[in-house]
Amino acid sequence: MNFYKDAAFAKDNSYIILDINCIIHSFLNKNYSCVNAVNIDQNCVTHVALKCLTFVPSLTLNENEMNNFRNKVLTCITIAALLLMGAGKTAAQSVEFGLRFMPTFSNFKVFTPGNGNKIGDFTNGYGFGAILGINFTDHVGVQGEVLYSAIAQKYTELDVERKINLKYVNIPILLSLNTGKSKVVNFNIVGGPQIGISAGSNVFTKGNGNNNPSAVLAVKKGDLGFAYGAGLDFGLNSAHTSRLGIGFRGVEGLFDISDRSNTLSTDSYYLLDKTHVKTYSLYVGLSILL
Repeated sequence: MNFYKDAAFAKDNSYIILDINCIIHSFLNKNYSCVNAVNIDQNCVTHVALKCLTFVPSLTLNENEMNNFRNKVLTCITIAALLLMGAGKTAAQSVEFGLRFMPTFSNFKVFTPGNGNKIGDFTNGYGFGAILGINFTDHVGVQGEVLYSAIAQKYTELDVERKINLKYVNIPILLSLNTGKSKVVNFNIVGGPQIGISAGSNVFTKGNGNNNPSAVLAVKKGDLGFAYGAGLDFGLNSAHTSRLGIGFRGVEGLFDISDRSNTLSTDSYYLLDKTHVKTYSLYVGLSILL
């Protein structure tokens, strides 16, 4: 059992206490047959959120690397969710689950042959997904989210109008500060890292562009940003466990999402060049405190 060198076994071998590195290592290597139950300090929840970031490789990945990256991210989120729920039940803290819809406005630079980099018009998009969090106290918590986001950018050059569409699965892991989570009205602010996984992209062109160079849209498969926001949630029942939330969410992209790894012909150019995505969303959602 050298693999579990950081572990402490009970005499009857009925449970195992592991530090967070050992837990993640066990799950990722799928070698945890001797673990019947796991007893974890509640502070390890934060460690799980931070450890997830160490699995983000270079954002320029081949297909096999991207599949491995996605599997590891999903594994991390699953482990974090289980730990959040387990820690919540052990320490009599509240676990929160909810759904959200997010009208979204996006902004990023596009490249044009005539004018170089330029900012397109703010264009509306949308997002939706689920949240899972734990409130350590009535005022402090951590929440993870899985959100599908469709964002866009419009711009016009000469007689050509283009609309660029980007789709992402976003996974923010956020620290949440609250005025009173169990009260009738709660004000909250959140902040933390967000992992983005590209789920597709396309560009629509309108106008007479036959004599113009061919525009090529190429996007990296991964992104990392900083998410922040604020909101209000309201208790809908007498126990204040069913809640309606409204608020604002912004995301600042930290990396260049443009992929310029291929060589283009002389009559082609990349639409994105040193492009960082910024998004601004309003949200409305329902959640339950368990």
